[in-house]
Amino acid sequence: MSNLYGDFNQKIDYVFKIVLIGDSAVGKSQLLARFARNEFSLDSKATIGVEFQTRTLAIDHKTIKAQIWDTAGQERYRAVTSAYYRGAVGALLVYDITKRQSFDHVARWLEELRGHADKNIVIMLIGNKSDLGTLRTVPTEDAKEFAQRESLFFMETSALESINVESAFLTVLTEIYRIISKKALTANDETESGGSSALLKGTKIVVPGHEPDPVNRKTICCVSS
Repeated sequence: MSNLYGDFNQKIDYVFKIVLIGDSAVGKSQLLARFARNEFSLDSKATIGVEFQTRTLAIDHKTIKAQIWDTAGQERYRAVTSAYYRGAVGALLVYDITKRQSFDHVARWLEELRGHADKNIVIMLIGNKSDLGTLRTVPTEDAKEFAQRESLFFMETSALESINVESAFLTVLTEIYRIISKKALTANDETESGGSSALLKGTKIVVPGHEPDPVNRKTICCVSS
């Protein structure tokens, strides 16, 4: 069970770094503004460089601080790549359902993400601007098939109408928490049975700026319709 907001007086149990990637003008900054502040601006300007916002929420009685990073999708900002992905445990790969080219570039973004991020990273493919259905150029089935083939979560959203934005972020955050919890339980079992306690280091994946421990990595992904 997930609550929308945690008790801000509580200690933070985990910090999860989430990155937003995709072409420029697909609505990444609007998705972030909607999730972090429940805001939307029709007069939004292109993101210059990198910015991040945070939101604290409760998942399974734990206080989670989501640190969500947003950068421009334009080629001239690619220099931020390595630092941008470092320590990320989740990613939203966004395209615009009315711009076929933004969907065609998804495979390239995914390749870049997988080249820089930990292989356990939880990835959701997002088809944004679902409110513009009459202008759609990317069939939902095309995106579903891609997501299934690449073992990604998938959801269509509308930052303008606040459709599925909360669900998309919470799905990613909850899956990250599930993976972390499973690692912690495995580590405890190993310790109690006299095994190696090295698996405990796996929980360090949640701290931005720290690389996750390579021990006991598993690729975990699903498709959400």
